[in-house]
Amino acid sequence: MILVLHKKKLLRRIALVLCIVFLSGGIYRSFAQENQEEAKDYIQWVDFNVTYEALDKAMQLDIASQQEEIKLDWIELLAYVTAKNGGNFDNFKTKELDSVANLLREGKTMEELTENLKYYSYYLEAYEAVLAEFVGEYEIEVKDETAENGKRWETKYGLKAFLPIAKGFPYQDYDDFGNSRSYGYQRRHLGHDMMGAVGTPIVAVEGGVVECLGWNQYGGWRIGIRSFDQKRYYYYAHLRQNFPYRKDLKEGSIVKAGDVIGYLGRTGYSTKENVNNIQQPHLHFGMQLIFDESQKEGSKEIWIDVYQIVKLLSKNQSETVKNPETKDYYRVYDIKDPNQAGIE
Repeated sequence: MILVLHKKKLLRRIALVLCIVFLSGGIYRSFAQENQEEAKDYIQWVDFNVTYEALDKAMQLDIASQQEEIKLDWIELLAYVTAKNGGNFDNFKTKELDSVANLLREGKTMEELTENLKYYSYYLEAYEAVLAEFVGEYEIEVKDETAENGKRWETKYGLKAFLPIAKGFPYQDYDDFGNSRSYGYQRRHLGHDMMGAVGTPIVAVEGGVVECLGWNQYGGWRIGIRSFDQKRYYYYAHLRQNFPYRKDLKEGSIVKAGDVIGYLGRTGYSTKENVNNIQQPHLHFGMQLIFDESQKEGSKEIWIDVYQIVKLLSKNQSETVKNPETKDYYRVYDIKDPNQAGIE
């Protein structure tokens, strides 16, 4: 009888333990699923294939509309035509942008036009991450021989991001995104190479904070700059041996669009610092999109093809001058961006 009672107590305890384990597992699974769902609540991939023609046309419509009653947003226009064409630009015609612009001028709203476009909101968020600070109002110095210092400030609206190669310095490029690379391990090329002469001044495409500056065995001497809105991480690599950066730059430095940040070279492909192992001098220029900090490094990184963007940026190049004492280059015409007022 006593043995039977002991067995019953033991079975009850085992049942209680199993119940706790089961409930704990259920709670854990529920918690994990909830966290997984939350983790997916941001864009995890962007295939940016907008053509230069589309970028330029949308930008011109935006700029021209600033003198009209109905203001157009070039990013909204691009998101609309992309969603309408299912992300395919193979047969894109600029008249598609004219058509939607005319509808908006006639009083239609973008909400009405995109009501049945399933992926419009996705493309809008993705393209805003790519292009948010490229077009807008800004102040810039322009040449004025009547002024005391030969320059005056002028307010403009238009393309305020710059080509990464300084004005007057030749370069060659082609769309090499995704090409195979074998140094270290077999991998895809996640940037855009711009071939030029060693020492060519490299400028910041837009304003931001220097997040990394130093040696990387793949990129050689490189600079990583994060945009102020945290959405874009610009990567400039294979910089010049011995003198890769503007001398006053360091991690945490703030730069403006068009500032000189470094110099084109051919460093990299070595665990040893300051080695020229790249055959052809070039700038490796890359743009990473970041919708969540978990995407900053590792398998979740989103790098986009910037070839068409570079073609657009070639419309705006920063003029530079060399300081004979320091040997550093500096921009000639300064810029002020109202969106970045107070950032120091």
